[in-house]
Amino acid sequence: MKIATWNVNSVRTRAALVADFLIREQPDLLLMQEIKCEAHQFPGDVFEAAGYRAAIVGQKSYNGVAVLSREAVDIRERALPGEAEGSASRYIEVELRDLIVGNLYLPNGNSGGDEGFRAKLDWMGKLHDHAAGLLDADRDFILAGDYNVCPTDVDYAKGTLAQDDALVRPETRAAFRALIWLGLTDALRALHPAETLYTFWDYQAGAWQRDRGLRIDHALLSPRVSERLESVLVAKGERDKVQPSDHVPVIAVIGQ
Repeated sequence: MKIATWNVNSVRTRAALVADFLIREQPDLLLMQEIKCEAHQFPGDVFEAAGYRAAIVGQKSYNGVAVLSREAVDIRERALPGEAEGSASRYIEVELRDLIVGNLYLPNGNSGGDEGFRAKLDWMGKLHDHAAGLLDADRDFILAGDYNVCPTDVDYAKGTLAQDDALVRPETRAAFRALIWLGLTDALRALHPAETLYTFWDYQAGAWQRDRGLRIDHALLSPRVSERLESVLVAKGERDKVQPSDHVPVIAVIGQ
């Protein structure tokens, strides 16, 4: 099974790029974040022409997540358990062939001062509790998307972030490690433990041209799923397209 995650930074603006990606890569699932539209505005017809159906949790102008699939999926959750449905449009969870796939857009945490940062940590705590519940239920799952976390100093170019940035603060990294310590596997680091790989380059200050990026898009795998992991690819070339997202897809292939 091929599963891709991509913060598209406005699905209506990137619809043609997404359709081209679908045709070339043929993922079984594409998890999209920051679609920035309500369900009735979603360009589903473009993706249907490529053979995909959509499950959408949208919001006007901000946030929003969607899953594109070639097969029918069961929608399990339209919000992270513990969060009010429709409160921020940051989570959708589907099931395909007995695999649970959570698509998440974790709060950035840099806006709203201390309260905004506490909200980020609270969201991460709820994600931890949900993952623990799935493990207790002996389910196989993937939690993938834009985590807005650089887990280590290797995961961002030197000088791109201040030490007090919410993406790298000790509390943020501790919350991410707590997910790993449940028994989850960071898919990319499992197969590329030391390689410098980024998934985001800001539009400002020539970040792309200077390769001043961040690794903030992750796929965390439950134990049995990690044993089936065959490959992980960062589709870096998408950042070099005309009118690209500032993020690129991360593609994981899971064997039978």
